[in-house]
Amino acid sequence: MATDELRKQHKKPELPILERKPPYNLEAEQGVLGSMLLNSEMCDEVALILRVDDFYDDANQRLFSHLMAMHDAGSKIDITLLVDRLQNSGDYEKIGGAAYLGKVAHSVANAAHAAYYARIVREKSTFRSLINAATEILRDGYDESREAKEALASAEQKIFSILDSRGGAAVSSIKDVLLEAMARMDARMKGEHTTGGVETGYHDLDAMTGGLHNAELVVLAARPSMGKTAFAMNIAENVVLRDRKPVLFISLEMSAIELADRLLCSAARVNGHRLRNGTISNDDRKRLVEKAAIISQAPLFVDDSPARTVTEIAAGARRIQRREGTLGLIIIDYLQLIEPDNSKDPRQEQVAKITRRLKGLSREMSVPVLCLAQLNRQAEAGKDDHRPKMSHLRESGAIEQDADVVMFVHREEYYKRGEDKEQFEGQAEIIISKQRNGPVGDVELIWRKDFTRFEDKTPERYDEFDTYNDANAGASAGF
Repeated sequence: MATDELRKQHKKPELPILERKPPYNLEAEQGVLGSMLLNSEMCDEVALILRVDDFYDDANQRLFSHLMAMHDAGSKIDITLLVDRLQNSGDYEKIGGAAYLGKVAHSVANAAHAAYYARIVREKSTFRSLINAATEILRDGYDESREAKEALASAEQKIFSILDSRGGAAVSSIKDVLLEAMARMDARMKGEHTTGGVETGYHDLDAMTGGLHNAELVVLAARPSMGKTAFAMNIAENVVLRDRKPVLFISLEMSAIELADRLLCSAARVNGHRLRNGTISNDDRKRLVEKAAIISQAPLFVDDSPARTVTEIAAGARRIQRREGTLGLIIIDYLQLIEPDNSKDPRQEQVAKITRRLKGLSREMSVPVLCLAQLNRQAEAGKDDHRPKMSHLRESGAIEQDADVVMFVHREEYYKRGEDKEQFEGQAEIIISKQRNGPVGDVELIWRKDFTRFEDKTPERYDEFDTYNDANAGASAGF
């Protein structure tokens, strides 16, 4: 007991947390540099683990930078050549001259443990990054000029950016990659969809694209009132009800209650206009109640905030993925309504940054991102040909460059009047104009206007049954 009291008396009081020295290990830093001097082949191993700013000591940063530059230039590495380079650049005295170089050169007996030393240096650097991020978060917390949700999103971004930047090496053996590719191929041959993404639920579209793949940015574009939101909701419905995979729907244009009305009417085949007017039949009401019970159990999450940045979208997606254990699809409605990080940037630069970050989000989370987009008015300018093209995309350069797949929703009846309109009524096309890993082409669908629903085009021999079913649905609704 007396011994414990003596220890407490002699124990040095801990410094306040903000006055402590940040974590570092100078011996490990010198061990990395000494290994590189002994064996230049260690440069390649170390380069996959460390960056210049991972070194705490300024002299070690300078030495690492020079050694890597010599290695990249194909130059031999030895103490004499290094001294010559340091003297020519004016860094010789800054690193401590011959005394410090001698200390580094004799810091290790052999280069075998270079990677081990590098991981220690990297771990200490990660701790320092975490401390810096926490300090910035603390400072932002006292800055009441910002909105709380903006500060929260910024805090989450700072923490996750450390994790992203500290990700493991992306170099994989082709053997491992091929094993995964063959397993996915076998699953597809059996008619199963693997963990590589989700199916849209539209047979011909899935046949052409193989579904929506993980780590891909898919852009779905159309003019207003063409049905792009309806098509995205139909895909979301198929994913959550058939595959039972969570879907995050970011609605920057419509409220969650409007989306719920659309989803219910589409799934139950009930006329949406009559629902809004309160003139649905008892049979319609019964179908809506039944579908509501089913959909309420589906893992569909809706964010209807009118303004979201990519950072905020990513934060919400990460939360769902952590809570649910997986995330099947992210849908964003729509691209041009996403808030830029810097509103002062030129609009084209804003869109370029947004699309690049959406592509990064899909890769980081290994989830397909389906982003809706508006077309410019050039799509309506043609007298005869209104079919959308890549050039009709607003700020098309950045979108076309970053997207893995670009699809357009097209309904010719939208542009027709009178008898011409009747000729194209109910016809819809999904035009695939870009697909990095597959063919381009058109997929024909049926547009059910009353239900705001797209459906697979049925074979001609079944058309009469569709006509009969639609007539019955109309009769039950009071037509």
